[in-house]
Amino acid sequence: MQTASPAMQTEQQHLDLLYRLLDAQRRRTQSMKDAAMYENDGTPAGLFNRDALQFRYAQELAVLAAAEDKLCFGRLDTDDGGSIHIGRLGLADDSVVRRQVLMDWRAPLAAPFYTATALEPQGVVRRRHLRTAKRKVLSVSDEFLQASDEIADAASDSDADLGVGGDSALLEALNAPRTGRMGDIIETIQAEQDAIIRADRNGVLVVQGGPGTGKTVVALHRAAYLLYTHRERLGSHGVLVIGPSRTFLGYIGQVLPSLGETSVVLATIGTLLPGIVATAVDDPEVARLKGQLTMATVVDNAVLDRQRMPRRVRTVSYDRGTVRLEPSLLRRAQRRAWATRRPHNRARAAFVRSVIEGLARQVARRPGVRQLDPDAVQPDLAEISRDLAGDTRIQAALADLWPPITPQALVGELLADPRRLAVAAPRLRAEQRRLLLRPAGSPFTVSDVPLLDEAAELLGEIGQQERARRAALAEELAYAQDTLQALGSDQAAENDSGIGFTLSMLQAEDLVQLHDTDGPAGQTADRAAADREWTYGHVVVDEAQELSPMAWRSVFRRCPLKSMTVVGDVAQTSDAAGSSSWASALNPHAQDRWRRAELTVNYRTPAEIMTLAAPVLAAIAPALEPPSSVRKTGQRPWVMAVAAADVAMAAADAAAEAALEMSAGQVAVLHGGDDAAGAELLAAVRGPVPDAAGEAGPGRRVVVLAVREAKGLEFDRVILVEPARIAADGRHGLGDLYVAMTRATQQLGIVHSQPLPDVLDPALLQRR
Repeated sequence: MQTASPAMQTEQQHLDLLYRLLDAQRRRTQSMKDAAMYENDGTPAGLFNRDALQFRYAQELAVLAAAEDKLCFGRLDTDDGGSIHIGRLGLADDSVVRRQVLMDWRAPLAAPFYTATALEPQGVVRRRHLRTAKRKVLSVSDEFLQASDEIADAASDSDADLGVGGDSALLEALNAPRTGRMGDIIETIQAEQDAIIRADRNGVLVVQGGPGTGKTVVALHRAAYLLYTHRERLGSHGVLVIGPSRTFLGYIGQVLPSLGETSVVLATIGTLLPGIVATAVDDPEVARLKGQLTMATVVDNAVLDRQRMPRRVRTVSYDRGTVRLEPSLLRRAQRRAWATRRPHNRARAAFVRSVIEGLARQVARRPGVRQLDPDAVQPDLAEISRDLAGDTRIQAALADLWPPITPQALVGELLADPRRLAVAAPRLRAEQRRLLLRPAGSPFTVSDVPLLDEAAELLGEIGQQERARRAALAEELAYAQDTLQALGSDQAAENDSGIGFTLSMLQAEDLVQLHDTDGPAGQTADRAAADREWTYGHVVVDEAQELSPMAWRSVFRRCPLKSMTVVGDVAQTSDAAGSSSWASALNPHAQDRWRRAELTVNYRTPAEIMTLAAPVLAAIAPALEPPSSVRKTGQRPWVMAVAAADVAMAAADAAAEAALEMSAGQVAVLHGGDDAAGAELLAAVRGPVPDAAGEAGPGRRVVVLAVREAKGLEFDRVILVEPARIAADGRHGLGDLYVAMTRATQQLGIVHSQPLPDVLDPALLQRR
């Protein structure tokens, strides 16, 4: 058995101390959570007190549980003789002076662990990387950034390699087999990534980066950093992360929980609206049309079309006779409703009230009209109004003039009715309107969701229930704020972990929601996901180049402060309604409140594959430079030409061979065909690989996917089927080809029967 070096022994001792502190804090927190069950004296304040404490301790336990794996991964030794260990959270020892023994990776003092260099050491003499498994130190590697006799002596006793510690830790992570889930990178964050992670949260930060540059994981770590740095603001408002697909969200879903953050909502554009789960996609030309900003005007016109005031008098019978709905009365009522500046459904009450008042005066002018009191000199207008408002026939007549309507009904009927569409979209050409039309009852598509969201904004909620609930919520909110003050929410609730939780992390809204049986229960993320009008403290948009102009309206509506991290690559745009430049995407919404950063290093894709893919990028966006790969694998991409009838079987055999050659990892067979072609290819692959799957995910060794389903994902080996078909598919075909070629972390293979696209250099391919 190999004897541990002195450096490993020292670090193991410190790690043992850290885990003892972590375990002790976990026991204390659990005890306090259990005791909080009885913090209730039977009064409302006592009930609030109990639930506030329960909520706080549950949050802290979640953070402590997330820190269990790789609690500590680094150490900094400084030129003033000090040292600090870096890890997932901050811990202080149990001495009287409360000495900091572990620094949270997001803290300012931890930044040099990621940014110090030999040219700019930032006071760091040695940077140490710890590789651990469970609670055991497996290896130690050091980087010495400044010359020092003491450090030189220490190096002679260390098992570290001078100057390569960071590279070795990074390369080990990059070469590890893929599992189907994205992991965090807190051990290996690079300087250009760290600069983006710690950038100011104000405004829209656009992170442009080619494939493999770590855009997604940087954006997620930025979300964790912002939640840590701006806890009071973002902890109650939450962070929204928008990704391109549900598969992608499953792939990234564990990253933020592993960093101890739960105030995060994950969504796609198709699930952005509560109660709607849209997965169907429109034909490209239809999607492009629905994504244009002109559709906002179309939806607005569709709402106005539901407020059609008749030009002729309508007579309505009711229990006490008839009334006349005169055009002048209705137009006056409509103007009063518009003056409230409320959405359609909420403004309806003003319209109805104004019409009823006018009808009441109409009735009162009739000879001999008297209400309950026969001795009254004048008719009781209020009594007449109540009588009219309660009549079902008058209610039906007013509902026909100004109907309450849901977004689903408005958009669904708009796209199924040629007359309604012609009225709402007079500026669209007839052939464009024909493209938009579809049978009534058709399922909503992903491209419909921004239209539904636009409609929801213009319509508002239906009925009095929403208004009553808001009033009750405001009353409880005021009471909860008083309760929090009584609990001492302004005082730090110190604990032995050094994490620094405070009761101020609890907002009055949190307490109200704990007792709101009609509303969504749970933490911030649960409540935010169920509330269309929720505004987030920060929004992360991944694969942002895919969003249409209408989708961007929905996104900015959820973050009025325009605090966003937008990541993507305009060279990889696939969606017909997507963007070819960041300016065209963001200027209509953010004007000058956006700035751009760039990631230039490719951590995923080996140099051999990027060399092959570079001409594809040049054909798409000549001004963009391909990211520089940090490694080579020594494996040239291979190509196999077969007859058209043999393509599926050849791809299946190649996938089976690749899976057998790897002890772990994932193989993806990527194609550019439709669902039927994908099903045929999957059936062929399941011949030699029975457990091959048609959807990516953890534990799936071989998957068969359309290229657009693989966007944002990565695999150890990729087998690309018929690249010519992918390249020829629409105006973004080359973008899809670029995406497909850059999913592999180890090796790329190509199976084809059609001639290869001109952008692929045969000299760079090894023939099979």
